[in-house]
Amino acid sequence: MFKKAANHFKSSDPILYSLINFIEPFKLQIHPDPFYRLLRSIVGQQLSVKAASTIFERFENLFPKKNITPKGLLKLSDENMKSVGLSRQKISYLKDLAAKVIDGTVELNKFGELESEIIVEELVKIKGVGQWTAEMFLMFSLGRPDIFSYGDLGLQNAIKKHYKLKTKPTIKQMEKLSKKWIPYRTYAAMILWRSLANQP
Repeated sequence: MFKKAANHFKSSDPILYSLINFIEPFKLQIHPDPFYRLLRSIVGQQLSVKAASTIFERFENLFPKKNITPKGLLKLSDENMKSVGLSRQKISYLKDLAAKVIDGTVELNKFGELESEIIVEELVKIKGVGQWTAEMFLMFSLGRPDIFSYGDLGLQNAIKKHYKLKTKPTIKQMEKLSKKWIPYRTYAAMILWRSLANQP
């Protein structure tokens, strides 16, 4: 599908298409364990990639064979979870997610069949999960090809840089621009993110 997206950008947006030269082709992946991915997203909020990985690794080690389950999570004491570097706020978020999965408020196993907008509505019912986390989940856990996160700082910076804007783009400007990328907005986002790291 990367090739299809690239061909679409070739005719719809030459600026975005020019950035493809600086990145490796990629595939969108569907993660087999959405519960795990959401936990990881919550743990990683407002942390560097390195700090988030360290804390999550310690967190995994609290479970037998690193097998994280909603029931197993709810059995952990707050002290146990604090000992691996989790804040009280994040502990409450993780436990809220586990409780909502167990009681069926959030049915992660049905997400594959649902429209993206419905999934966002479901996810933001969970404490600590906002629009941005829900959008990242759609992209990186469910592999949805047509998602764009207007609130993402990296995407705002990439658009400002490559489209020669004097200030960061407004949501209105990004919505107008991203219409050119439908139905491959996730690919556009990935190209923009990677261009910040790879373009000279």
